[in-house]
This record gives sequence, C-alpha cells and structure tokens, in this order.
Amino acid sequence: MSKNGIVVPEAKEALERFKMEAASEVGVNLKQGYNGDLTSRQAGSVGGQMVKKMIESYEKNLK
Repeated sequence: MSKNGIVVPEAKEALERFKMEAASEVGVNLKQGYNGDLTSRQAGSVGGQMVKKMIESYEKNLK
C-alpha cells in the first residue's frame, strides 16, 4: 500500500465530495480527475479548507 493511500476504499467517493465542497467554498474550480493545472496557492487553499472543516467537526463532537 502506498504511503498516501486511502485506508478505507469505501471512503474514496465521500472524500472526493468533501474536496469538491471545500474547493467551491474557497472559490477554486476543480474538475473531475486530474487538476495539475492548479497553482500551489489554489491547491493549498483547498487542503487548508479541508483541514479547517475536519478540525471544526472534531471540536463539535467533543462537546
């Protein structure tokens, strides 16, 4: 298994939806499949938004 592989294959579709949702929230237009034409800033903003939402969800579940 690759270092960055998905541990639960059934989660792949949910992760794709989550990524698309985060991208739309920060104004980055992602397309299905390869998105190698994104700038580092755009890709980073999508990843950052995903992490932010995961932390918010975790904190909400702590209460």
